[in-house]
Amino acid sequence: MKLQIILLCLISSTVKSQSLSVYDLSCEFKKNPIGIAALQPRFSWKIKSQVHNLLQTGYQINVATDYKFSKNMIVWQSGKLPSNESVLVAYKGSALKSGTRYYWQVKVWDNNSKESKWSDPAFFEMGLLNSADWKAQWIEPVQDTTQHIASPFIRKEVSLNKKITSARAYITSHGLYQFYINGKKIGDGVLTPGWTSYNKRLQYQVYDVTNLLQQGKNALAAMLGDGWYRGPLGWVSAWGIYGKTLGLLAQIHIQYADGSEEMIGTDDSWKSTQDGPIILDGIYDGENYDARKEMPGWNQAGFDDSKWKPVHLASYDNRILIASQNVPMRKIQELKPIKIFKTPRGTLVADMGQNMVGWIRLKVKGESGRTVTVRHAEVLDKYGEFYTKNLRAASASLEYTLKGNGAEVYEPHFTFMGFRYVALDNYPGELTLDDITGIVVHSDMDVNGSFVCSDSLVNQLQHNIQWGQYGNFLDVPTDCPQRDERLGWTGDAQAFCRTAAFNMDVAPFFTKWLKDLSADQYEDGRVPFVIPDVLKNNSGTSAGWGDVSTIAPWTMYTVYGDTQILKNQYASMKKYVDYIHQKAGDSYLWKGGSVFGDWLYYKPKMENHTEPDGYTNPDMIATAFYAYSAKLVSRAAGVLNNKEDEKKYNDIFEKVKEAFNKNYVTEQGRVFSDSQTGYVLALMFELLPENMRSNATTYLVDDIKRRGNHLSTGFLGTPYLCHVLSENGQTSVAYDLLLQQTFPSWLYPVKMGATTIWERWDGEKTDSTFQDEGMNSFNHYAYGAIGDWMYRVVAGIEIGTPGYKHILIQPQPDKRLTYAKALYESVYGAISSGWKIKDGNLVLDVTIPGNTTATIRLPFTQIDKIKESGRDLSAAFKNVKQSGNDVEIEAGSGTYNFIYPASFVSK
Repeated sequence: MKLQIILLCLISSTVKSQSLSVYDLSCEFKKNPIGIAALQPRFSWKIKSQVHNLLQTGYQINVATDYKFSKNMIVWQSGKLPSNESVLVAYKGSALKSGTRYYWQVKVWDNNSKESKWSDPAFFEMGLLNSADWKAQWIEPVQDTTQHIASPFIRKEVSLNKKITSARAYITSHGLYQFYINGKKIGDGVLTPGWTSYNKRLQYQVYDVTNLLQQGKNALAAMLGDGWYRGPLGWVSAWGIYGKTLGLLAQIHIQYADGSEEMIGTDDSWKSTQDGPIILDGIYDGENYDARKEMPGWNQAGFDDSKWKPVHLASYDNRILIASQNVPMRKIQELKPIKIFKTPRGTLVADMGQNMVGWIRLKVKGESGRTVTVRHAEVLDKYGEFYTKNLRAASASLEYTLKGNGAEVYEPHFTFMGFRYVALDNYPGELTLDDITGIVVHSDMDVNGSFVCSDSLVNQLQHNIQWGQYGNFLDVPTDCPQRDERLGWTGDAQAFCRTAAFNMDVAPFFTKWLKDLSADQYEDGRVPFVIPDVLKNNSGTSAGWGDVSTIAPWTMYTVYGDTQILKNQYASMKKYVDYIHQKAGDSYLWKGGSVFGDWLYYKPKMENHTEPDGYTNPDMIATAFYAYSAKLVSRAAGVLNNKEDEKKYNDIFEKVKEAFNKNYVTEQGRVFSDSQTGYVLALMFELLPENMRSNATTYLVDDIKRRGNHLSTGFLGTPYLCHVLSENGQTSVAYDLLLQQTFPSWLYPVKMGATTIWERWDGEKTDSTFQDEGMNSFNHYAYGAIGDWMYRVVAGIEIGTPGYKHILIQPQPDKRLTYAKALYESVYGAISSGWKIKDGNLVLDVTIPGNTTATIRLPFTQIDKIKESGRDLSAAFKNVKQSGNDVEIEAGSGTYNFIYPASFVSK
């Protein structure tokens, strides 16, 4: 009997270990999205099993309008399809309907002839697919359109006399909105409807409000703020860039238990007032809130609105309305201050311990009419005083006037700040740590990556990179979150987009933002400096900035395997290169194409630095990016099977390359300007003949060594610097730069106490004075692009084929680190690569997700010296080969442990 039990347990264990399952279902990169506009939405899933070398060989998808997949509710059955596709598989059923929820499930077959169970159902819900689906009318409160006015409040009461089974609210606004039903704010998003090129693309949000509505009387209410729509933007302080009138468009679709339906929308029966407590709001200026003017119950049924004024009806083109494509901005986490203190001059300050973006929640108790002012700063000056000069004209403050009836709690509504420190003026009583809470706000992207190593300073650098992304990914990739700017600078996004994709899932984020880029691109192909284009200075584009139009789509394609983003952006990509081509003419040199050059390259203004600066000729920079963008358009054309364009733009690349070498490169491979960035761009963009690459690399390394292992690059050279070194046999020099602790370097700000990435290499000097106060952000992610090299080279996670369908694991260790590990959640599942030096051995742990393959490259070893999980390497794998000093292994999914004697070429 005991033997039978043991056998049964073994059989059960074996079956379990070989079980095949499907998990992490998504539609258009989102989990159970409500309000999508894709007519053929794309499904993705991940597969897992305890067996190695797991590949999907087939799948079946069912889509239905009910959770139980009743036969008469099925809208599409794919049938069993022989395919290894599990990412972005398009729906191919009958036409989908506006406002309808669909459920879907999938099951798969693997290469071991196993069949999974059906997955748990997931769902997606369509938005309003046609402009005619909008039955509501735009309403605008009575308001002053010549200057800022207090935030309008809007309301209406309705009676619902039947049992409600389902209700959806579709809402957008001119300005920012918060919408309430029966006193409760709907949804957990903030700063809605986000920021787009409003006159061309305006997002709306969809909410399930079934549980907020009730039989009987209901109150529908909203408050509006200036936001990006009407508030001043850019240093030009323009007001009302998109419009000078705030407005609301909302409609609620209700389904009743008896099968009937009703639609309630904004119309001229709604009422409004400007006499609310928000007397000033703005992205730059913060918020002034007078709690004495609160209107208890204003968003609930039964409130007396007899003194409120009727709204005006307005007419706008609803064809520009789009379902939200990005993930919402949300309150992501809360931070408590690490200390409260007074500065030498007596300013009361709370230190949040982290340079963050969002706002504070304030607890206060005092007499009616007292106004507490909350100011925000990123740093303290050398004397320990509150420092706000780098905010320029942005007041970035809150004023809260107490109503005076006990403990009061306040959060702002339509603004955000970038800060580590908050100063409180006129605060009554003693401020405690419990009285302040930092609310961290950003687009709610899944955190997909992590990197950790044995060097605590590098780990803090990685922390700073991630927090820089948190603070600047608020619906658009901004340059900075604190001063009177906070714009979607294209050059910053170009430099950082690959690192951004390691840290977080940015597929929806960049899909949305790049469509705004296409919308705001000039007819002649120029790409504005910022997207959305609020500067409107019509001064042209700039090399390395406008090139985000080619670099970002190609990057998103390679990371996510999404050909749709190339289709979306292909016309824009071509248009941009065609513009440069027209400007360059037969010379194939883009002269005058660089407005910003290698922005913020090293200039030796700090003490004890006498070497030359890092200047690179702007025309050479422009021509290099011209070549690179032409090459990317050619590659995109190849993916999209446009053979004619593939050849055309590759020919342009070859001609630009020829002109580049003729005008900017000597016969010995010395590149004009003799700068680090010059060599980096020439090598990275494959502009040099093969026989010159070695010399050019030597010149680059020589320059780094002459500078005492310091970089001198700016926004354009920095992202590629360490990659170029690694790809040309100089990984040790790349580590020299990564681990350098003195200015200029990545770790200098870390040593100075930074908790985010600085705009300048020397934002704060060694004597605790500051760089140019007119442009000195302490939360500016561009130089955080080194994170990409840390993931791809130090830890060794690299793309083999788009979307990581084939993965390259190829770490390049260095003795100065004893371990390094990265984890990345790809569209197929978790990839990890971690190495450590232990007892004279190199130990490498690798995880490859299901339905992918990998080439694993083990550095500085031979086949017969390697063990995998205790086995000889040749016994563990069929495909193993020696490649110079490295060993290459072809592997399938699974977790692997390699160990062999460490023998490093680098230090």
